[in-house]
Amino acid sequence: MANTYLGYHFKVEPKELGSEILVAELGEKPFDSFIETEFGVTAYIQKVLWTEDVLEDIFILTSPEFTVSYTVEEIEQVNWNEEWEKNFEAIDVDGICHVRAPFHEKTDAKYDIVIEPKMSFGTGHHETTHMMIQHLLETDVTGKKTLDMGCGTAILAILAEMKGAQPIDAIDIDNWCYLNSIENAERNNCSHITVYEGDAALLAGKNYDVIIANINRNILLDDMQQYVDCLNPGGTLFLSGFYEEDIPVIDASCTEKGLTYVKKHQKNNWVALKYVN
Repeated sequence: MANTYLGYHFKVEPKELGSEILVAELGEKPFDSFIETEFGVTAYIQKVLWTEDVLEDIFILTSPEFTVSYTVEEIEQVNWNEEWEKNFEAIDVDGICHVRAPFHEKTDAKYDIVIEPKMSFGTGHHETTHMMIQHLLETDVTGKKTLDMGCGTAILAILAEMKGAQPIDAIDIDNWCYLNSIENAERNNCSHITVYEGDAALLAGKNYDVIIANINRNILLDDMQQYVDCLNPGGTLFLSGFYEEDIPVIDASCTEKGLTYVKKHQKNNWVALKYVN
């Protein structure tokens, strides 16, 4: 049972906006991976974490502005490579960074990242990961101690090392993300990334020049003080995993802790912000 997932196949109308809202809401529950489909999104939850009321308080399910239906199936862990191979497409970020699976052809992109997604969120397809890659591409991280918080598949940590950052800590609370990040770091010949399983409690006593946190609004707000406490003077904090309308509360939390806003990337209604200490 521990290796079994439940897949919720949601049909959403209108698809684009509805799927974004649905994923954001499900992200507050124990759902830990999402795949965009032709009609909406499929969300996955470990069977051991499932409860009968898991969809309770999901606003969009009862919203008159959207039509959402779903079916549920049980999926054994052994099916994951096949599932990802059917759904995972290579990503090109501004012609500079290419994120692909081993079965995709290599391109001449400056930064070529190869990942085996398995059961993790953060494949690069989601707007937030795409924008965080853009922020990193614009930033000189050479020799800078870096943290990838909520690392998912470790794409951002891997890109940071490719751009010269070291040493790098990658942290995720999900065991599959932890294991997948280790595999992906090895697959990309990274020697400066250390992966940890856990949450912001692991940050006590640590210091970083660059912190990348692509999680969700509530966790970012809860952990913001810990990020600031371990960010070196002149350090950079990248934040994503929230909507444009969330900017005021995120910005208030950052500025009251002494951070200075620098730049925003926006893709659809998602945003990624850059602050300096």
